Amino acid sequence: MDFEELKASWSMLDERLEKTEVVNLCIVREMIHHKTKTAYNGIVVQNVYNFLVNILIVCVVFPYVYMNTPLHITTFAMVECVMVIGLIPMICKLSLLLKFDLVGKSSSELTRLVLSYKKVCHQEKVWVIGSVCLALTAFYILELGFNMEAGYTLDTQLIFPLGLTLLTLALGLVFAKWQLSRHAQQLAEIEAGLQELREFEN
Repeated sequence: MDFEELKASWSMLDERLEKTEVVNLCIVREMIHHKTKTAYNGIVVQNVYNFLVNILIVCVVFPYVYMNTPLHITTFAMVECVMVIGLIPMICKLSLLLKFDLVGKSSSELTRLVLSYKKVCHQEKVWVIGSVCLALTAFYILELGFNMEAGYTLDTQLIFPLGLTLLTLALGLVFAKWQLSRHAQQLAEIEAGLQELREFEN
């Protein structure tokens, strides 16, 4: 084999190696993209589920309770308002998620969206905790102190509504803790994926 043939062989080998490296990089990028997209879809499903459940409670469950129990209209209106206000951060989160486009936006733009989303999530926690505490306090003050039709008195008659409230809160806290843990994991996967995609862009 003369020098020219050796040179040609090396050139062909280099070309094959370059093509293989490009293919491998494309495969790795596609895997990162898929993992990030899967985590994103999980968060979208979770947010849509929470939104629909809250809409169901606001429009169906609580009105049904009001129509079938001696619940004071002031209490009903107050709790409904609190639940409607609680929908605001959910709508904000869904609007941010709709802007999340892995194909059309750069990783920097997507990172800014994630930061905005995390900010709304933090504000939502404050809203939810404050609203629930305020609503429960006002609920029992209004119902025990001013709802004469219900006839509540500070005796064993209160055991059932108080026990039901505590049970509902306990179940809600367990479910919320599980949901928040899963949400945090998916959000971390998205941030890690965006970081890796940013390295490809650089």
